[in-house]
Amino acid sequence: MSTESIEDVVDVLTAQHAQIKDLFGKLRSGQGDKQALFTELVRLLAVHESAEEEVVHPVASRAHFGVEPMVKARLSEENKAKHDLAELYDLGVEHPDFDAKLATFADAVAEHAAHEEGEEFALLRKSFSVSKLEHMVGSVRAAEAIAPTRPHPHAGESPIANMLTGPPLALFDRVRDAVRDWHRSADR
Repeated sequence: MSTESIEDVVDVLTAQHAQIKDLFGKLRSGQGDKQALFTELVRLLAVHESAEEEVVHPVASRAHFGVEPMVKARLSEENKAKHDLAELYDLGVEHPDFDAKLATFADAVAEHAAHEEGEEFALLRKSFSVSKLEHMVGSVRAAEAIAPTRPHPHAGESPIANMLTGPPLALFDRVRDAVRDWHRSADR
């Protein structure tokens, strides 16, 4: 009999927050290939936020009466982050303003993650069984699998908007990623 514990949705999302923080740290310190690190950050943020919008926020909204303002605040922060990330993406890592804008963006993302972990994730742990939280991991992973790999701020942040626009945008993003990766490997 295994004593190994299974990750729940809060564990998974908190680990992703740590990955995001680590990527910001590497970008700020100049460790590694700046473009590759930023590309990974963009991909992780895009799929992470899509999964939260499709799975986590709706479940949290149903957890207790009166939680809607908290969830709306997180959605508002995520929508602003999509716009800021799209602006950074369009700016490019070589632009002279990139590092300053990235630092401001990193601070906003860290504040957002702290709100989620301290409020929304705490609410999920308090409101749902371990089994439910473990089961939600599958839903989050499925949402991430079909999520766009870039921010699309005009697509909306509701679960319905993500479900309708996410798969076509994800396909487009993944084709674009494959072409980009092919060009990079061909240039070597």
